Amino acid sequence: MSTAIRIKLSFMMFLEFFIWGAWFVTLGTFLTQNLHASELEKASVFSTQSLGAIIAPFIIGLIADRYFNAERILGLLHLIGAFLMYQMYKAPDVGMFYPYVLVYMILYMPTLALVNSVSFRQLTNPEKQFSSIRVFGTVGWIVAGLSISYVFKWDAGEGLLKNTFLMAGVASLILGLFSFSLPKTPPVKRSVDESGGISGILGLDAVKLLANRNFLMFFVSSVLICIPLAFYYQYANQFLSETGLVNPTGKMTIGQFSEAFFLLLLPVFFSRFGFKNTIMLGMLAWAIRYLLFAYGNAGELSYMLILGIALHGICYDFFFVSGQIYTDAKAGERYKSSAQGLITLATYGIGQLIGFWVAGFINEYYQANPTNDPFWQNVWLVPAGIAAVVLFLFSLFFKNEQAKTDLSV
Repeated sequence: MSTAIRIKLSFMMFLEFFIWGAWFVTLGTFLTQNLHASELEKASVFSTQSLGAIIAPFIIGLIADRYFNAERILGLLHLIGAFLMYQMYKAPDVGMFYPYVLVYMILYMPTLALVNSVSFRQLTNPEKQFSSIRVFGTVGWIVAGLSISYVFKWDAGEGLLKNTFLMAGVASLILGLFSFSLPKTPPVKRSVDESGGISGILGLDAVKLLANRNFLMFFVSSVLICIPLAFYYQYANQFLSETGLVNPTGKMTIGQFSEAFFLLLLPVFFSRFGFKNTIMLGMLAWAIRYLLFAYGNAGELSYMLILGIALHGICYDFFFVSGQIYTDAKAGERYKSSAQGLITLATYGIGQLIGFWVAGFINEYYQANPTNDPFWQNVWLVPAGIAAVVLFLFSLFFKNEQAKTDLSV
């Protein structure tokens, strides 16, 4: 792979995740401050990510993979995305905002697979080269968050978060145009025995893996753990802002630094503690994170909030990345793609869709039925409890096993 191609792929990844981090992190706060959305309206808006994740395989599997170069459809989707971002920037209320964000997420979620497709087709040794390309996506997310807090200071001004959509729209326009300069990535010819139908695209070919008790327990746990995950996406930034933490969006990038750090440690934990203990540690981190949020504050206990943010690396890497590796090892060569599709559908699709609505109902309930305890403490104790229950069930029903996989790269 030439240096020029490496630079192009790295810049593509940077913009892809800069765009997402530029508006999605602060979305809950924006909906509250700017559009005065109700809790269920916020749940509806956040659910568009899950709907996009459910619909994305159809766009990629039935259209992009068959008829178009990946880099061309990537460019087209981001050009349309730039227009939709501008419409979200101008939207005066949730009713006008929702249709644009729904269409945007349906078009954006497929681009996550497209940037991977463009990258993998250019790499001579994906196992060793891809991480050095993908890390620029994490850098892009971090730069977006730091820009919001420390460059433009949109966290500090009432109503200024609407500018995040303008920033994301400009980045989407740049990536849309830049995509047409990426290396040509034509559709891959399918083998005669390769499943190209809807069942293969959605990962339904791998449903038979659920006959294995361990994989079934992992699958159910993946759906359930996404409920507390949705609480973080939907309310973390709003909570940190209302609690009085200075520059909350910038501080939330600590989670991405943590994610990159613990990703490097993941092979060590696998080799020493095995799959079950590593995944359980990820579940435990979710429970601890929300307890820290429940009892921390922006004053003398602000370190608890920062530590809760920093746990993101363990929360995400030790469960979700571990789960992807576990799924790959259990599926075998025949069902690798289908199994990953099934888990993605379960987590980003079904699990988070349920989670966003649960989070909305819980928040609305405690607003309507206040208790003697602080509002946010009540809210965060719910996902902490859910994570603890999932951890207990997983530890009880998932039997320890050794899965064969290569973690040396």
